Amino acid sequence: MLSQLTGCASKEKAPLTVLPAPEGGNRIAANDALQLRGAPYVYGGESPSQGFDCSGLVYYVYNRQGLRLPRDTQSLARQLPAVQPEQRQPGDLLFFTTERPFSHVGIYIGGEQFVHAPSSRTGQVMVSDLRQPYWRERFIGVRRPVARYSLSLNDSDNTSCRLN
Repeated sequence: MLSQLTGCASKEKAPLTVLPAPEGGNRIAANDALQLRGAPYVYGGESPSQGFDCSGLVYYVYNRQGLRLPRDTQSLARQLPAVQPEQRQPGDLLFFTTERPFSHVGIYIGGEQFVHAPSSRTGQVMVSDLRQPYWRERFIGVRRPVARYSLSLNDSDNTSCRLN
């Protein structure tokens, strides 16, 4: 089933393809993200030796699987296919409005939990729960990285994913 949607609460609304949820999702990505818990938060970081920001964590995890994704949250949200929130699977990307729409991203691991590099304040990659009021109130969408997309170029100048 394919349908067209527009991005949530963004000024630029491009149509997105909605894909059905695969069986089990991408558990390899979810597990790889979990293995990075405790890695330092570093703005602009995209490796375990360097540290991670939110989109750098996503970039690293999926690059290990041979899927080169955009390096910033805005490009990820615009270019990846949308998934209905109730159909999210491990490995899907969860987006949040922190500074602005689609300014933060994490990797869903199941059980309402996700791995992310939230901010210099928290200082590290960590697991958070979507049921926490802070994240529940800021959650705006799900995207699914899929191998058939070639998404290596950023189409945004802003790579921010810091929390204030």
